Amino acid sequence: MSQTGRLRGRIALITGASRGIGAAVAKAYAAEGAHVVLVARTVGGLEELDDEITALGGTATLVPLDLTDGQAIDGLAAPVLERWKRLDILVGNAAILGRLGPVGHCPPDLWDRVMALNVTANWRLIRALDPLLRASDAGRVIFVTSGITQTTIPFWGVYAASKAALEALARTYAAETARSRVRVNMVNPGPTRTRMRAQAFPGENPNELPPPEHVTETFIRLAEPAFTDTGQWVSADSGEK
Repeated sequence: MSQTGRLRGRIALITGASRGIGAAVAKAYAAEGAHVVLVARTVGGLEELDDEITALGGTATLVPLDLTDGQAIDGLAAPVLERWKRLDILVGNAAILGRLGPVGHCPPDLWDRVMALNVTANWRLIRALDPLLRASDAGRVIFVTSGITQTTIPFWGVYAASKAALEALARTYAAETARSRVRVNMVNPGPTRTRMRAQAFPGENPNELPPPEHVTETFIRLAEPAFTDTGQWVSADSGEK
């Protein structure tokens, strides 16, 4: 475990934590001294991650939860309030690609599933956890976005629309909390060796891509109380806004 303790004593809730970027960020936060609340549907993945964090000397709380269940998200706040009285860090990482194809060919149920997880779930998290984030001495919210919002690529319309909506939501929340101690930012991980990347680019050699761990320093930096910018779009590749 790291001895720098940059997040020592912080309480961090991470969605999509059972694998990929979410798992990498969870381990990095735990290594810096945070207690991590791990949210994902995959119980086995959460338990494996918990074992890794425990073996390294960190601590975690497991929350098996379907983020498309709005009432379940609402239920997150009460136990966090009861145990810690606050939430210091929220990482909205969970997302799905859906299916690439012409916008006009997207089935309504697929559109609804992508928007439910990529956008609505993050709004529900804000709605449920905002009072706990404001109760922190330095609430930090980090949403995972995509470079797809900075360009226009045919057949990516559904996923691109969901991430553009998430960015609008994040920037609005950042503006609404600008006079508080909460800071809200977005991270574009760039090309990363994840399951979603493999789904989008099945012919790509994953070994030529950086592992999820390459983004963790950016997530740590944005979660620190000393980072006071808000409403920023940050590229994990360069660390630039």
